[in-house]
Amino acid sequence: MKIAGIVAEYNPFHNGHAYHIEKTRDAGATHIVAVMSGNFVQRGEPAILPKPERVRAALEGGADLVLELPLPWAMASAETFAYGAVSILDALGCVDIISFGSEAGDAELLSKAVDALESERFNGLLRVYLDMGISFPDARQRAAREISGSKIASLFETANNTLGIEYLKALRRLCSNIQPFTVKRFGAGHDQDLPVGDIASASAVRRMIHAGRVENTAPYLPLHTRKIIYEALQSGRCPVDVANIERAVLGFMRLLSKEELAALPGISEGLENRLYDAVRQCGSLEELMFAVKTKRYPLSRIRRLVMAGFLGLKAGYENKQPPYIRVLGLNQRGLEILRLARNSKIPLVSRVSSIEALDDYARVVFNLEARAADLYSLAAPKPIPCGSEYTYKVIKVE
Repeated sequence: MKIAGIVAEYNPFHNGHAYHIEKTRDAGATHIVAVMSGNFVQRGEPAILPKPERVRAALEGGADLVLELPLPWAMASAETFAYGAVSILDALGCVDIISFGSEAGDAELLSKAVDALESERFNGLLRVYLDMGISFPDARQRAAREISGSKIASLFETANNTLGIEYLKALRRLCSNIQPFTVKRFGAGHDQDLPVGDIASASAVRRMIHAGRVENTAPYLPLHTRKIIYEALQSGRCPVDVANIERAVLGFMRLLSKEELAALPGISEGLENRLYDAVRQCGSLEELMFAVKTKRYPLSRIRRLVMAGFLGLKAGYENKQPPYIRVLGLNQRGLEILRLARNSKIPLVSRVSSIEALDDYARVVFNLEARAADLYSLAAPKPIPCGSEYTYKVIKVE
């Protein structure tokens, strides 16, 4: 038995995801556990499909066990996102490899980028560039270039390389025995508008769905994903769209004080003042994002800040591990993984009652998850009743 861990959002599950799982199997993995974001994803938006549909798509697409990455880590910077997910995989105690896609397709090369980040010179150089008003990604890349040269620095130019570097960094931080394995990405790149062959980026697929051109997604989605999307469309559960809760988000943000804004994850150097003023002037989320955005603070960071404010998410989880590992779905091989993970360093749970029996930290995190689910439900075409986190049943596939 060889167990591979995959960190994913499956927003939605497309041909590129199926290819990744296929290549992971080809590398010898007999069992695959996916750590998947819940209702909200890293870019600071609600997932286009509700959690049950995305779990089912993952299982039918080749995953054997789907675990949840809780909200504070799912909707966070790449570093926090990776640390939370890798913490879950490491805690299971039975995962052999972590498999991820990257533009480089070379784990050893990505490891050299981690060496640059862990260099004694890195933090000092990073601060120099940040003090010049340069964005964090650009400052990091410039610091890496001075330490390790242009080839290593160029790895930070693409999203999947950057996330892969963070996975490797998290493995080192945890002193984990999990070995990295990367699949070279091909086809459409991250957030790329145009498909390449039968591979389209998840963002391009979402744009088609939001535009009502679901039939155009057919070449880029496995058959089982298409069926799940069509069923969700017919029942009013898809597409979940932040536009449906835009006024609610703006209204809630206007209620927050500067002190409350200052407590959001990712706020620094007085950004709460800029956000506070913009919230009181702007009448749309797009207007708000561009009013707060600067060269130093990119749109992705602003989106997460605004959604964190709406969801009641505060800073403080960056250096913590998730307090529980929640099972969302599995098949027979997934059950075999769970049997090996009985001595998990983080409690494994499948029922809400099990979470409520844990400590205050676990209950706080779950309450955030439940609150987020109730607000997420309003973004669906047909609002879903409150309490979905309490009624969620583990999805089982034969």
